[in-house]
Amino acid sequence: MTYDNACKYLAEKYPAEFARWLLSVNTTSVQVLKTELTLEPIRADSVTFLQTPNQILHIEFQTIPTSDPPIPFRMLDYYTRLKRQYWCEVEQVALFLKQTGSEIVFTDEYQDTNTRHRYQVIRLWEQDPAPFLANPALLPLATLTRTASPATLLEQVAQQIAKIEDIDERRNILSCADILAGLRFEKDLIRQLFREDIMKESVTYQAILEEGRQEGRQEGRQEGRQEGRKEGEVLLILRLIARRLGRVDTQMQERIQRLSIPQLEELGEALLDFSEATDLVAWLEAHQS
Repeated sequence: MTYDNACKYLAEKYPAEFARWLLSVNTTSVQVLKTELTLEPIRADSVTFLQTPNQILHIEFQTIPTSDPPIPFRMLDYYTRLKRQYWCEVEQVALFLKQTGSEIVFTDEYQDTNTRHRYQVIRLWEQDPAPFLANPALLPLATLTRTASPATLLEQVAQQIAKIEDIDERRNILSCADILAGLRFEKDLIRQLFREDIMKESVTYQAILEEGRQEGRQEGRQEGRQEGRKEGEVLLILRLIARRLGRVDTQMQERIQRLSIPQLEELGEALLDFSEATDLVAWLEAHQS
């Protein structure tokens, strides 16, 4: 389960809500563009394209500011591709999830010798939580907004989720909130407020996890490896671990590579409960002879 897939799910499940928030337009006519654009796809945490009657909204969710190519250039690159393919107004938003002092999160333009391209930047940790708490589609993002008491904020999110009448929607929103809260809160506090049994029953949890697996398997196939599925699972698990716990050393990577596919899938779900590297070590000790 990854932060980027959770954000992608929310933006594509509630496109009108995201357009209303980021574009200040009140419309229900919003289409999710499933497009690869032209040339090579750009590596990014999560990219969503929403098309309203008059423009395209490009949302780029970022957990960390560093990337290759750098985010400012990537925004320019996407802009020219979108403009060439759809020839309409393009609004771009780089949405940073995790607080950092990196200058990239305070940069809202790309500059070159003869080029200057601007885009919108949102640092969630500076945002007023009230609008997020009032909108079910944005509730998971509320866990990362501005507050003097993070624990109180998380409790408010849990209370608002409990008010969602539709059971499936409540489970799905809870799943995404649980994932994103992991960027800021300790596992024990999250578990106190978010019921894990409800969250794991969520179809969103399963769908996001499977999407991540498919991405990993596709990488394995594209690299032409004989055991594409297994290699894909390993790539996925290593990405999940890096996002949740930080990068692991070569010895730990080799231990993970020795796991069977069922064990890798089991580890993918178990990672949701890990808060530090010792949790991973303990799990491997219990599942490897």
